[in-house]
Amino acid sequence: MNTRNIFIIFILFTLFTGCDDVWEPAIENIKDEESIYAEPALAEGLLLQGYLQLPDSHDYNFEFTDVATDNAVSNNYSNVYLSMASGAWAANNNPMSVWDRSYNSILYLNKIIKEAEYIPWAQDPEASQLFNMRMKGEAYGLRAYFMYYLLQAHAGYSNGQLLGVPILTQTSEEITEFNMPRASFNDCVEAVFNDLDEAEKLLPLDFGDLDINAGVIPSKYTSQGINSIGAYNRVLGSRFRGRMTARIAKFIRGEVALLAASPAFLNGSNDSWETAAKAAADLLNENNGLGGLSSNGWTWYANLSDIQAIQDASSPAEIVWRHRTLTHSGINSNIERELFPPSLFGLGRINPSQNLVDAFPMKNGYPISDSQNSGYDTQNPYKDRDPRLDAYVVYDGSKVGVYDTQISMTTTDDAVNATDNSTRTGYYMRKITRKQTNLNPASPASQIFYRARMRYTEMYLDYAEAANEAYGPQGMAPGATYSAYDVIKAIRARAGVGGSNDPYLQSIMSNQDAMRELIHNERRLELCFEGHRFWDLRRWKVPLTKLNEPIRGIKGTSGGNAVFDFTGPYLLSTETRDFKDYMYYGPIPYNETLKWSNLSQNDGWQ
Repeated sequence: MNTRNIFIIFILFTLFTGCDDVWEPAIENIKDEESIYAEPALAEGLLLQGYLQLPDSHDYNFEFTDVATDNAVSNNYSNVYLSMASGAWAANNNPMSVWDRSYNSILYLNKIIKEAEYIPWAQDPEASQLFNMRMKGEAYGLRAYFMYYLLQAHAGYSNGQLLGVPILTQTSEEITEFNMPRASFNDCVEAVFNDLDEAEKLLPLDFGDLDINAGVIPSKYTSQGINSIGAYNRVLGSRFRGRMTARIAKFIRGEVALLAASPAFLNGSNDSWETAAKAAADLLNENNGLGGLSSNGWTWYANLSDIQAIQDASSPAEIVWRHRTLTHSGINSNIERELFPPSLFGLGRINPSQNLVDAFPMKNGYPISDSQNSGYDTQNPYKDRDPRLDAYVVYDGSKVGVYDTQISMTTTDDAVNATDNSTRTGYYMRKITRKQTNLNPASPASQIFYRARMRYTEMYLDYAEAANEAYGPQGMAPGATYSAYDVIKAIRARAGVGGSNDPYLQSIMSNQDAMRELIHNERRLELCFEGHRFWDLRRWKVPLTKLNEPIRGIKGTSGGNAVFDFTGPYLLSTETRDFKDYMYYGPIPYNETLKWSNLSQNDGWQ
């Protein structure tokens, strides 16, 4: 964010907290609320506050949430997700809470929605009208996104009723009663869809400049009397890439529809699965269906040419919406410092589990549990495996870093529990790290870094899950030319899994239950360490034994010629999961239930 916008947010802070002694003389310099009608930059600051407070902003390390699942552990025993999974999750100790930042932002956004049309955004009347439409469209889309996160983290059963969260559509000045009850889950979903309808109506599919001589203004704007391409480019041109668009709104709709269709919320009724499949297809059709599946999307974080290209406001083909690059220059080595093995000067904080490693199939597509067809060798367990295993996980013998340093899990500091920074499972996390980064203080090298807020692959998997439930493995949503089977085949094929025919996939192509299991597993692999596994396990309502599945690692000793001699998986005795049966749904914050008598807590939480 540039200095001007930081200044705007600072002014808003003083405006809404009443700090009249920040500047001298304070009373003359402080801005009051009426200033937004004379200074559009101040009004836009309300909207920017929404972007700054998104729960998946860059200061929120989603890769660490897998530590609270069967995918990983951490060697940092004070990690909040480790503590959470070990029994410390409570209504007054909830690292997954998005309550405060979401509702604070929603109140800002409500102000923009209400007042945008009264703000003189520009002297040019067409530009001013476009600004009004864009600002409101962004606010509607952001409000829907915050509501999605609120539902994911805080919806649940209270006194036997499925409830969402309070729906706020008024500004803080208009609210006369803050002691609001929670709305039903269905009403919340409908409110989100209504906001997304407005966002899609007001926003362009994508921001981009039109040819000043030959460009065609979209009909949604010409119908409102917009005929100036200059005004269009000024307000909806390329310089605003990275902000809410109609394409992003479609993505949010797909996420919300899938959540609403999932067993934990609506028991997977066929109508809700159809709604989810149609919502996903609506976005995917804008991406040329299966033809738009990015060939290198499964390694989006490591595609150097794509990473270099994001120095402007564009995004790679895999990315629907991305975070801004970290630090002002976008150059850093923070993620590698957290994740690299100690031999490469890293802290090794996330250790993938044997549970996750075993979920990767063989390169021929068969699960390793299929002893007849897979070819899996327990004494050579990484041979001929799914290429995503090597891309996402560091195992004994992996080559890591700028010099392709071979990692040994036997007698070095990289071995299990060798130091405080060593792995606890026999594995380190490679996903999201960049090979070109060097942490050696003698020759340091940093790289551009960004996180993917929304990836197309997620929506392809959303479609596959919903379409399989609604239409079966080979059925298609209206308007789609691809089935759940087609999507999964394409995702596996681009990673080099299954060969030309994918015989395992062929063998289950008419089996809805087996296809569901495979889709869940493909989602686990493709989206690991991107903040999905924790919530997926809950919305699927997996058995409690799965939520508390014992975490395993791999043992080995240094044999002849320093060969890693596998002695088999072992249980991490200090990594006991302790989720209770009510923890399919997150709690309402304890301090909120203390303040508001009408705000009921989810069943089971105190």
